[in-house]
Amino acid sequence: MMNNKALFLFLSLIFTICGLSAQQTKATKLASNESDYDIQDSVSITTRDGAILSAMVARKKSDNDAKPVILQYTIYVRDKGRDLKTIKESVDNGYIGVIVYSRGKRFSPNEIDPYENEANDAYDAIDWISKQKWCNGSVGMYGGSYNGFTQWAACKKMHPALKTIVPYVANRPGMGLPMENNVFINPNYEWAFYVGNNKYLDTVTNNNRPRFRGLKFRWWESGAAYKTLDSIDGEPNRWFQKWIKHPSFDDYWQKMAPYKNDFSQINIPVLAFDGYYNDSQNSSLYYLKELQKYSPKTPFYLVIGPYGHFGTQIGGEAILNEYKVDSNALIDIKKITYQWFDFILKNGTKPEILKDKINYEVMGVNEWKSASSFEKMHNSFLTFYLTANKSGDFHLADSQKPKKKEFLSQEVDFTDRQTSNNNYYPNPIIQKEVSKYDGYFFISEPLKEALIVNGSFLGEIKCSINKKDMDLGVTLYEVTPTGEYFHLSYYIGRASYAKDIEKRQLLEPNKMETISFTNTHFVSKQLSKGSRLLISVNVNKNPFSQLNYGTGKEVSDETILDAKVPLQIKWYNDSFVKIPVLK
Repeated sequence: MMNNKALFLFLSLIFTICGLSAQQTKATKLASNESDYDIQDSVSITTRDGAILSAMVARKKSDNDAKPVILQYTIYVRDKGRDLKTIKESVDNGYIGVIVYSRGKRFSPNEIDPYENEANDAYDAIDWISKQKWCNGSVGMYGGSYNGFTQWAACKKMHPALKTIVPYVANRPGMGLPMENNVFINPNYEWAFYVGNNKYLDTVTNNNRPRFRGLKFRWWESGAAYKTLDSIDGEPNRWFQKWIKHPSFDDYWQKMAPYKNDFSQINIPVLAFDGYYNDSQNSSLYYLKELQKYSPKTPFYLVIGPYGHFGTQIGGEAILNEYKVDSNALIDIKKITYQWFDFILKNGTKPEILKDKINYEVMGVNEWKSASSFEKMHNSFLTFYLTANKSGDFHLADSQKPKKKEFLSQEVDFTDRQTSNNNYYPNPIIQKEVSKYDGYFFISEPLKEALIVNGSFLGEIKCSINKKDMDLGVTLYEVTPTGEYFHLSYYIGRASYAKDIEKRQLLEPNKMETISFTNTHFVSKQLSKGSRLLISVNVNKNPFSQLNYGTGKEVSDETILDAKVPLQIKWYNDSFVKIPVLK
């Protein structure tokens, strides 16, 4: 019989052998898994103008049959293992996996210029792929954010091998970021360093959040011109300087992706994913609305729900900006993506979630609905006039047009840096109160029946100002019967571009003007009986975007010296907002 010491040594030996065996088994499995793939991780693709693109290709080692190719085209050069994992997923789903990096990234010797070359370079990358012996002539693309933009850029000039795209929260340069409705928004300032500082990603700079948050407030407090942002930062930002030279949606932005008639040539099926709280949503849905307009026979599908920019790309998050998301809203986006590829590229079955073109989750109902078009999502509009009549703490949003013309007066002192407004971005989505500095608020009577706010609101603001321009903000809330404020949607835009995003048309001082807007954020939310709708109207004034002092000069050149005379506004009571609803 063993003594305790001998028993301990015996058991230790057994555990060691078992541990070594497990490690060897794990190593053997890992080696076996790696040996399943034929990886080319240093591929070079030469473009028509002589640039070099860096790429990686993954194939099944034992399979020499030509197959459809799944392409990701990206400016984000992440950890090699992470990028390899995504193209191996394509292989595991029965495809060839390819990732191509933007000009100047990874092993590309060229200069990095975000957005500018993707339309031509994506075409050349697809052309190269289509000529490889392992490609059967069909290419599908997928990916989110910038990778969503590159898919639409690839459609600027259609390559016959491109059979479908699956963009998640796709950016549209010049229309969402770095500017929204011609107002420059600050987050892309630091993003330029993140993707442009080296061949990979400058995570050290990007993760220095105090630097960039501090920069915004230092600029705000200094009263300096917007164009001096990088001087205040202490590091030149050539991309930022290039972008602010194009405040109109001019040829610089137009050539990056399909614009107007370019959409008429897009004849491949599209599956897009987006979120109600994706801050670049207006650019993402722009593509689909223009496709529906210019190429109505092209099949497209949208899946949209209560997601943010990053959450959309993983199929949703249980908690979004402190709001508990409906459980049915959470989806397996990668599974749906490959089901779609099988449907288009292998004659498979259409993903079950795609009941119709527009597939959306109704917040508060925990239910998916569908419609054949954006217009068919609603069967009515609620129209509210923004009156001068008081209604409790607010003014009345009246369903009847006022019989007598009146106005509310507002003064905005841009030299005052103690007060600001920033109620556009919904964080948190549900608030206990709204800020009195956020302009005028107009509240409806309680709803007599439950209904769904379904789509993008629109409106006309009738106003006169003592200057030549301003940046307008409109925010839409539900006020619940318990008194909470649920952020539904918003609009921010430059008044001088309201008629034409390509051409600035200054306002005439002290003359009544009509500012029409439609490019607002899409939402679907069940409103209960007794809820009220609250509309905020204000002038954009905060550290997180350009400040438009209204002189009519280029806004990036204006300084606090241009703010000596406060902005005086008359908001007329025949201004209205129309909210699409499903009853």
